[in-house]
Amino acid sequence: MLTATACGEQAQLGSSGPAPSVEQDVTFPAGTTMARLHDAGTLRVGTKFDQPLFGLRGLDGNPVGFDVEIAKIIAGKLGIPADGITYTETPSRIREDVITNNQVDVVVATYTINDARKQRVSFAGPYYVAGQDLMVAADNTTITGPDSLRAANARVCSVTGSTPAQNIQQYVDPANIVLFDVYSRCADALRNGQVEAVTTDNVILMGLVDSSQGAFKLVGQQFTEEPYGIGITRGDVAFCEFINTSLQEAAADGSYEAAWASTAGTVDPQAPTLPPADACS
Repeated sequence: MLTATACGEQAQLGSSGPAPSVEQDVTFPAGTTMARLHDAGTLRVGTKFDQPLFGLRGLDGNPVGFDVEIAKIIAGKLGIPADGITYTETPSRIREDVITNNQVDVVVATYTINDARKQRVSFAGPYYVAGQDLMVAADNTTITGPDSLRAANARVCSVTGSTPAQNIQQYVDPANIVLFDVYSRCADALRNGQVEAVTTDNVILMGLVDSSQGAFKLVGQQFTEEPYGIGITRGDVAFCEFINTSLQEAAADGSYEAAWASTAGTVDPQAPTLPPADACS
């Protein structure tokens, strides 16, 4: 069941893959975020609803994707089953806001770790490293990478508040940068000829290409590294360390690989290796 909220929409469940195991009879130190969430029996997760393979609202209204499966793994380690998760749609521009306003407990939303964001929130992870790329029409032979954009006078679409929107500024005249709130609107703009390219992380574009029925292609020239982290309340070191340990255990027992296989692995079968965790602060 979906209900409108100030920051988007909420949904229960999420069914992109087999549910990870749920810890039984687990206990946590009193006063910790882990203890509070375990006792409440619910986890509030901010994620994307418009990004195939990572965070997409399915036909049944429930979000599916790799980010959703990562959230399920964390919930399971807290002793919370998948049906105890509430998902809130969290576009790029409000990811910090939903954390600082206590609207969610974690944000798992193709969320690149960077120093500017660390001024407002903390990050666990990273759990995946992406790279920025370009998506163009399938018959486009002019755009071959970021260095070709200015010469082609290309209009490029990205999302407000995203790292890719900042990175592309060095390659495109400001007047040719088009920003929307979600990537699905960028895909629509490319399909309608309003822009010549869409830029964001390669895995997000990979999902959009896969769902375009042959209309789009990936240029295949990555020009950044984007470590995806899990956003939490700033300074919650214990919760950060718990999430990092949970991810490491998932990598060891195969549930991390299974999360990939059931989502992004349908397009890219090569499962990633869990990156080393950053220090929690």
